[in-house]
Amino acid sequence: MLANGWAIYKSTRKKHDLIFNVYLMRPLAGQLVGLLAPTRVTPNQVTLVNLLLFILAGGLLIALPTLAGGVVAIAVLEASYCLDCVDGMLARHKKIASKEGHLFDFFTDELKALLLAALLGIRLWRTGGLGIDGHEWPARAPGFLLASIAGAVVLASAVSLTNFVRRPELSGRETTVEAHYETAVANKPTSLVGKAAQGLTTFLRFLNHYPSHLWIFAALGRLDVFFWIYVSINLLYLARGWLGLVVRFGRF
Repeated sequence: MLANGWAIYKSTRKKHDLIFNVYLMRPLAGQLVGLLAPTRVTPNQVTLVNLLLFILAGGLLIALPTLAGGVVAIAVLEASYCLDCVDGMLARHKKIASKEGHLFDFFTDELKALLLAALLGIRLWRTGGLGIDGHEWPARAPGFLLASIAGAVVLASAVSLTNFVRRPELSGRETTVEAHYETAVANKPTSLVGKAAQGLTTFLRFLNHYPSHLWIFAALGRLDVFFWIYVSINLLYLARGWLGLVVRFGRF
């Protein structure tokens, strides 16, 4: 079974992927695909289960406000992310990938990103933690509830922006069955400044890919630090995106 799962992983992996996926999540997902491939389970059904697992993880984040509870909740969240890898790999393995399935997967991913910001803020309201001013805020501090609302607004706005700028009418690219970054044509910068900017963008994208490192923050009991980083990165993305829209649509 292990050999079959490894063969599935190699035949369904993406051209460009994060280290966390390459060496951990997708090899694990390959084993699960090997188990699911002979069954009638569809990739869309896997997507639904992964969303339900994520919602369960969010509930545990709030219901278990201890360090151990945070670790358990993030473990469930990582299991959800593993299934998020499984659905696409299963579709590619069975050669049934579709634009509808890709869009459904993207929709659930963005929904989870929004929920994560909101639910983490509520958890911090229960536990207390590092505030935006750099000081420790006590449990039940209203600032965390406000931060939860603000984080949800930022993530919802970022999701809306992403959907808007990726529309074929604006991007000039039709929707494919592959992830957006898989089909994007990136021009490699030649100047030192350009390379530095690209390196910074890559690092920020890594930080925004929460499954890669969220478990570290959970193990250290610093989900509060992750919360502020996560919201700040998406706020930067939102500001950058709107700057581009203002330049594009605001000119004479």
